[in-house]
Amino acid sequence: MPEPQPLPEPFPLHGADYKRDPYPLYAELREAGPVHRVRFPSGVCAWLVTGYDAAHRALNDERLGKHHSRGNAAWRARASIMPEPQHSQLQVHLLHQDPPRHTAMRRLVLDAFAPRRVEGMRPVFQEMADALLDEVPLPEGMQLPGEVPPGGGLDLVAAFAARFPFRVLAHVIGLAPELAARFDRDWGKVVQPVGPDDPGRPAYEARLRALQDYIADVVAHQRANSGDGLLCRLVDARDSGELTAEELDSMIFQLLVAGQEPVTNQITTALIALLRHPEELQRLREEPEIWPRAVEELLRFDGAFELTTWRFFAEDSDLYGTRVPAGDSVIISLDAANRDPRRFPDPDRLDFDRSPNPHLSFGHGIHFCPGAVLARTELHVALGTLVRRLPGLRLAVPDDALRWIPAVLARGVDTLPVRHDAPQGRCPVAHRAHQANARRDPAE
Repeated sequence: MPEPQPLPEPFPLHGADYKRDPYPLYAELREAGPVHRVRFPSGVCAWLVTGYDAAHRALNDERLGKHHSRGNAAWRARASIMPEPQHSQLQVHLLHQDPPRHTAMRRLVLDAFAPRRVEGMRPVFQEMADALLDEVPLPEGMQLPGEVPPGGGLDLVAAFAARFPFRVLAHVIGLAPELAARFDRDWGKVVQPVGPDDPGRPAYEARLRALQDYIADVVAHQRANSGDGLLCRLVDARDSGELTAEELDSMIFQLLVAGQEPVTNQITTALIALLRHPEELQRLREEPEIWPRAVEELLRFDGAFELTTWRFFAEDSDLYGTRVPAGDSVIISLDAANRDPRRFPDPDRLDFDRSPNPHLSFGHGIHFCPGAVLARTELHVALGTLVRRLPGLRLAVPDDALRWIPAVLARGVDTLPVRHDAPQGRCPVAHRAHQANARRDPAE
């Protein structure tokens, strides 16, 4: 039997420069081949798939499973950041399941995100977006609920991007207003790896426990109050034996964290792309009919869900000419695939006339994002409202001062300081009411 070959030295996938602009590295890796060994901040090493065709095939490769039990000891030692018992109780949601269990669990959520149902809610989403912008201060300096960047201006994350997706999500899944008011956006940081020896570990574990207690309250409330929303449907599925207690808690965890944070991040990446391309921003103001194409191109150009979650081979396997040991993690770079020049001509150009545009920002295959229609609708409403109602929108800080989040799988910024001219379409009565009755927003 031949001696196993030494593994290649991994490329580091971390650091401020990488998070600010990963595309030069992705282009280098893509040109060198479809599969590369990489290292994440936690120290875990993985196999990164970069090209469009390779990514598309990997997303549909039945050999690659997602359940964490497939991970080997080397992966588990570094990647299983969430401690027990929370890992077993919160990490058995759809993203970490394989058929046939994945098929049965996915069926429970599809109706809530059906295209006709989502489209019927669009007027409600528009009201939510307008209500948030009615709180935006006039340029003269009125204060809004949220952080105002040093030197003035407006933080669009605190004022809008972090709040709008949560309000939409709460409405869609049937989260009671009193529970929505208690949700702390800081809990979303539990998906950002914090190793056992990290100084931030105690704060991480405190967030995790608080979120788990909150999920228990959500379940208890839904059980005590009948309804036809998604949360009630999931609790009923648990009570009828279709879901285990751990699966129920995990699916609520996934909805509350993965159901809103990626949309927040995508609003920020799309806005940054527009602010860097003022001619395209102006075109959207003049040609609103191109918004559907523009949303697809903004998703392709700089997707917020940068990398997929882990996948594993059950045995040593060949992946496009590269031997991948059983239980090693395989990660697919959706953003690298979406900039592949062999699939997208002039891929680094923001082109609202690009057609067709078969980007992979929502994945592909059986794990295609079930909330894709909702996310697209949210982006259309959010971006359209911001562009229409905040004329003269521009960055309030130098581009290189933007702080990109250090999350392993996601792209976005913590704050987005902007300036704008006098807001359009403000309802004076609503604005005065917002100012007089300002309350802490649950998504802040």
